[in-house]
Amino acid sequence: QVQLVESGGGLVQAGGSLRLSCKASGLNFEHYTMAWFRQAPGEEREGVSCINYRYETAYYGDSVKGRFTIARDNAANTVYLQMNSLKLEDTATYYCAAVVLNRCGGSDEYHYWGPGTQVTVSS
Repeated sequence: QVQLVESGGGLVQAGGSLRLSCKASGLNFEHYTMAWFRQAPGEEREGVSCINYRYETAYYGDSVKGRFTIARDNAANTVYLQMNSLKLEDTATYYCAAVVLNRCGGSDEYHYWGPGTQVTVSS
């Protein structure tokens, strides 16, 4: 049974930092592209970042470029999202997702999802 479990969310002031983690189990982690998505209330799901498995190439949404960094540890079956210089508009539920493709796809292509972790940025 595949499970993705996010952690590290919380309440942080604008300008602060958080590090999200997503621990995967039940899959051959090193053969999956891993991604972070987010969704704020009343908003559509947004792709934040992804990292493919073959070359560990990272991609970022325009709204987070230069502030967020994705990384993966295949030995630990874990993907991370370091979020710096957080803004009020980063407030959302953040989801980890996995797809057995060597590219970042649209959200509808991802096979597995975690339950999400809430990130709230306050002024």
